[in-house]
Amino acid sequence: HASTEGVTHFIPIRAAGFLMQKELDYLAGAVSDPKRPFVVILGGAKVSDKIAVTQRLIEIADTLIIGGGMAYTFLKSQGRNIGHSLLDEENLSFAAEMINKAKTENKSLLLPIDHVIAEKFDPEDTRITSQVPDGWMG
Repeated sequence: HASTEGVTHFIPIRAAGFLMQKELDYLAGAVSDPKRPFVVILGGAKVSDKIAVTQRLIEIADTLIIGGGMAYTFLKSQGRNIGHSLLDEENLSFAAEMINKAKTENKSLLLPIDHVIAEKFDPEDTRITSQVPDGWMG
């Protein structure tokens, strides 16, 4: 996306290509009539950007795997310590609601069980652990 989006501002006539149409058709089919088991991996930074997608996927997926920064909002909604990890505080109740919905509908909602943590953004100074202590971020 990032490598191609900017050029569209300089071209007067813009359209999606055949490959993009093929990908959209494939995704539409996967969502409307999924092969089972239907497993979805969803990640990114903010839960707020994916509320509608998460609500829809929890209805149709057999398993929903939450990763990336948004996983910390889900973990925090369960009372887990996330240190200084990314948190979408406004959507803690939404995360808890989705976890409960998965349970009541007999779906699997999987969250990370281990984390690469650091006290600051430094790729040379990280650790792998099952807990994110205070002052650290995952």
